[in-house]
Amino acid sequence: MQTINIASYYPILNIDKHMVFASNGNVVLAYKVELPEIYSLSDQDFENLHSVWFQAFKSLPTSTVIHKQDIYQKEHYAVDKLPQQTFLQQATHKHFKERDYLQHSSYLFFILPLDKTLNASKFTNPFRKAVKSNLQATDNKVQEFVESVNDAVGYINNSRTVQLTPLNAKQIYGLTDAYFNGFNTGITTDIQLKSLRESGNVKISIGEHIFDVLAINSELCFGESVQSSKTNDKFTSDDFVFHQGFLDGLGLNLNQNHIINHIIYLDDKHKWRKLLEKKIEELSKSANFGTQNKVIKKKIEAIVAKINEDDHSRIIRGHLNVVFWSKEEKALKRIASRIKSEFKELDIVPHYPKGEERKHYILNSYPFFATHFSNEDLYVTDLKHALCLFINNSNYKSDEQGIIFNDRQFNIPVLKDVWDEDKKRIKARNFAIFAPTGEGKSFLANNILRQYFEQGLRLVIIDLGGSYAKFAKLYPERHTILRYEQGKNLGINPFYISSATDLTPERLEDLAVFLLELLAAGHEVSKAKTVAIKKVLLHYYKHIRSQHSLASLYAFVDQKKDSLLKELNIRETDFSVYNFLHILSEYVDGGLYSFLFNESEDQTYKLEDKRLIVFELDEVKDNKEILSVMLKLIKTAIQRTIWRNRSEKGIILFDEFAKQLKFSNVLESVEFYYQAIRKQNGAIGIILQSINQLPDTSTSASILENTQIIYSLRNEKGYEALAKRLNLSSHDLNQLKSIRNKLTGDRKYTEIFIKIGKESNIFRLEVPKEVYAAYLTDGRENDRIMAIYEQTKNMEEAITTFIHNTETIN
Repeated sequence: MQTINIASYYPILNIDKHMVFASNGNVVLAYKVELPEIYSLSDQDFENLHSVWFQAFKSLPTSTVIHKQDIYQKEHYAVDKLPQQTFLQQATHKHFKERDYLQHSSYLFFILPLDKTLNASKFTNPFRKAVKSNLQATDNKVQEFVESVNDAVGYINNSRTVQLTPLNAKQIYGLTDAYFNGFNTGITTDIQLKSLRESGNVKISIGEHIFDVLAINSELCFGESVQSSKTNDKFTSDDFVFHQGFLDGLGLNLNQNHIINHIIYLDDKHKWRKLLEKKIEELSKSANFGTQNKVIKKKIEAIVAKINEDDHSRIIRGHLNVVFWSKEEKALKRIASRIKSEFKELDIVPHYPKGEERKHYILNSYPFFATHFSNEDLYVTDLKHALCLFINNSNYKSDEQGIIFNDRQFNIPVLKDVWDEDKKRIKARNFAIFAPTGEGKSFLANNILRQYFEQGLRLVIIDLGGSYAKFAKLYPERHTILRYEQGKNLGINPFYISSATDLTPERLEDLAVFLLELLAAGHEVSKAKTVAIKKVLLHYYKHIRSQHSLASLYAFVDQKKDSLLKELNIRETDFSVYNFLHILSEYVDGGLYSFLFNESEDQTYKLEDKRLIVFELDEVKDNKEILSVMLKLIKTAIQRTIWRNRSEKGIILFDEFAKQLKFSNVLESVEFYYQAIRKQNGAIGIILQSINQLPDTSTSASILENTQIIYSLRNEKGYEALAKRLNLSSHDLNQLKSIRNKLTGDRKYTEIFIKIGKESNIFRLEVPKEVYAAYLTDGRENDRIMAIYEQTKNMEEAITTFIHNTETIN
């Protein structure tokens, strides 16, 4: 048995920022690679990324070695970022604690080799230190290399799809120690190489882990072709094609501890053209001696043809391997079998190294030793061909703060910052939720709003379906529900002022708009009519000092009807006293809708200390007149209390929006919120069954233009209308079509399409039992929870009791 103690043969001499001086004489520039999220890329995106890599690498100096290393490790999800102050937060924290997933880290190393010929012998001792005289490479040579790499890195970073970040010394030492420590945690250990006499093989053990490797080391390994992406069979259906990276089956989808090492030697194009032409000539003479020679000749001829056709081609020698490990040899064999199957899907036949070769493949896959592969270990091809083997996506990205969803790969929590305080992704944080009945749109809205609320935002929900009462009751001291009941008012008096100082220019403008809307003056109102109504209001407040209300204003205008226009110097065309008294008679003194304004004292002050305000208008959803007035009254309450402090974050949600849109004047009323929210630190949300429920008008277009966060749940009728109205990309549409829900088993979830600005992906919503119970809006389970609540008057206790009873029955 041979043992390698890495401390005695440490491979690093020195590190200057992200430049490494290796003990074998190589100079290496080391970077961390930030890749897009898995499933977020279309076939064109993969093609564009392939082009970015090629343009960046094609001009690097001859003899440069590029090593892309993708490390995948099984991990337990750390719930550190998840809050656990409230009842539902604690349940979520517990539910996802220690969940298994595969963590992907990607690195890119640019290597200036000590020996520019890049022609190592078959078995070179990678730990052999370079002779001191050989280490004294000229500063100019290193400087030229650094400048070339900087140009390449700058080009890649300018693409904004992939970001390369220089590694620091701590990270580089950490990677080195982890690699040679066999990714064992909590211990340091040695590499043990045990010869197996019966097979002549070498078993490589590091600590508790046994290592093995499969490689692509010859042109003969490849099938007919490679490409930048391929069809994703899991999500592709008859009517659409979903794409994945060519090598993605060996990435996150493998779900095993492994490393993909892709090493590229940039060679001299003209030198290789001559060598290959000579090789063709030799093979032509021996083509009749075997089919293998014919196959090799054909492949080399294809390479030479590509070189001659494309002036921008770049000949490379390459090596790709997959290093994998496990604690048990049986498991190792299963992983090997899985990797071979994935290669077979790609029409690639991997090489299985044994003995000394296996040892050297694993040792030389440490980035600073990547120059030690021999010609026998390398395939020859064009750079474009080799770059098809790059892994171009990674885990879902979690923001520092945001709303918790789940990733599509492992169902682990992902924080998405859909507020975007710094406006990095979106300029307006308004959102829309689209889903047919029964697909869970209110459930999703509860999930988003509940988390916003727990982060300190103020919520105003205008609800026509009674979907938020249970969630609100979890916070008894901080919510209020204002429910419309037949013949009663909401206690909102828009004309009430506590003192003359309340009558600010802004307040007067708001009251004028309110009256003009009540008078149905139309969307476009002349400046003269607006000025006239403000004059009447000022005159009223000047003469009437208390008990302000619509009835009081009506009585004042009625009393002054013969002299008002003359006193205020107003033309009748700008203010019709007759129309004013005639139309508003329905709202005062026993008129049909007088009950809406019967409250002389304003009750909106009760809203000021509430952070969750629900207006339940279910009983009035089919009455155009009352609903319209209710929305106007709610608007005045929001303006006077909720929006008083512009630094306070707030959200207004219109649930069951389609029912409100049945009435033409409602859309204009909602558009006001979209215009006014710009001045506030807030957002508007709407919920629709279909985007076709939103009229195709300039008003709707304005609303959609100011809606930059889109949520869509599954829709069996299709998504074409949504894609058309929202200008979604073809990949957005493919993502929508790929939505799959799982509503049985231990881990139930629904899938959601989320688009934030230009970024889109499919996320999942999986919640613990407590959260599921809190979001239920109808059905027998909801009725049982509410029955327990009526007895206990404590929603947490009601949910806990319900879950306990359900588990006992089951």
